[in-house]
Amino acid sequence: MTSYLEVSGTKIVDGDSKEVILRGAGLGGWMNMENFISGYPSYEFQIRAALAEVVGSPRKSAFFFDKASHSQSTRGIVDPRELMCPLDGMDPRVLNKEGFKHLDRVIDLCAQQGIYTILDLHAAPGGQNTDWHCDSGTHIANFWIHKDFQDRTIWLWTELAKHYIRWEQPTDPTHLTIVRFYERVYDAIRSVDTEHVILFDGSTLPSDFSHFGDVHNSLDYSLFGFPACPEDYVSSDEQRRWMTRIWNGEWGPVYAREQYDGVITDAINEQRYCVLKDQLAIYNKDRLSWSIWLYKDIGFQGMVYVTQETPYMTLLKDFLAKKHRLAVDAWGTDMTHVQHICQPLINHIAKESPRENQSLYPAPVWKMDAGRLSRSILVAGYLVKEWVVYFRGKMEAELDEIAKSFKSESCLRRDGLNTIVTADALVAGNELGSA
Repeated sequence: MTSYLEVSGTKIVDGDSKEVILRGAGLGGWMNMENFISGYPSYEFQIRAALAEVVGSPRKSAFFFDKASHSQSTRGIVDPRELMCPLDGMDPRVLNKEGFKHLDRVIDLCAQQGIYTILDLHAAPGGQNTDWHCDSGTHIANFWIHKDFQDRTIWLWTELAKHYIRWEQPTDPTHLTIVRFYERVYDAIRSVDTEHVILFDGSTLPSDFSHFGDVHNSLDYSLFGFPACPEDYVSSDEQRRWMTRIWNGEWGPVYAREQYDGVITDAINEQRYCVLKDQLAIYNKDRLSWSIWLYKDIGFQGMVYVTQETPYMTLLKDFLAKKHRLAVDAWGTDMTHVQHICQPLINHIAKESPRENQSLYPAPVWKMDAGRLSRSILVAGYLVKEWVVYFRGKMEAELDEIAKSFKSESCLRRDGLNTIVTADALVAGNELGSA
């Protein structure tokens, strides 16, 4: 039996006090179906409701999403709607035990291979930050404003305490709320589970640790791994500056796609692989545990991705091209086709609003971005009904075939990424074994 892990100083250790460095991949797009990962626009709760209307019943809609979740997962990222019954949130403190079947299956699969699982609550009730993956339908982090949202989350973590524990991406402008909440959720989890490691991130897309000790957890997305970076990546000392932490829950570049980026695709991706290598070198030096983002998607960032020939990608080819052109996905967006539309609005707000008022939250990561809000909330919301129309008239057998597009045998491996990560794991593993 694999031993429980624990934190000792700045290290993660096993039951024999031997250092363990975790390396894994986030299973994004699974029980929290982010739009850039799965191809839909806007928020998950919107597409669930819209699809039920188009295919004729909530049962058929639930059938499709259940099959898609099963196909997507072979190794967890969680939306609390999946674990509270019903999914519309009208009775949020009733546990949806059906929601645990996918968690149990994946945790068991990992355990059979001696793989640890870290459970990541990616979308807290009310929205713990301003982004789309909170599935809150707003750009305000209401989780930190309304105590009931925090109470719901503590209730859910208490229910989850018999599984693996993780907390993700808080955005708290005062920091005092986040400390108090962590104290409450820690006590709640420990009241039923005294064994598993509990990981708490810093505030503001974990970038601010001013109210925490020396041991902390973060996300680490390099600006040079995304479109519109300010300069070519040449691996200079200045470009390679990152923080030190114990656990990095998300990191990794996004990648160009031939159907959108054409002949420069390979050149862009070679530069992104250079960023990847440098990040790995820093993590190894710091003996940092990490989980790369992400395992599987439709071709933007995943270690494996759904092929263009599958029923899902064939069905939505034109729609996905429109999404790319309109830049409605907020993550790693290429603004080439819409910058001339969004920039005048940004300039107007910047001109009329004092500089000190141009961010809803104090940290620089939350700089004023009216273009992002208008694209990923406003415009994306108008595309929801267009997305579901592609499923009109589909019977369960057809929905099943579309969902199977996400199965591993329908995916390609991103060889450039996987080769680098595999080689690094072998080297790092040998160094750890000889330490």
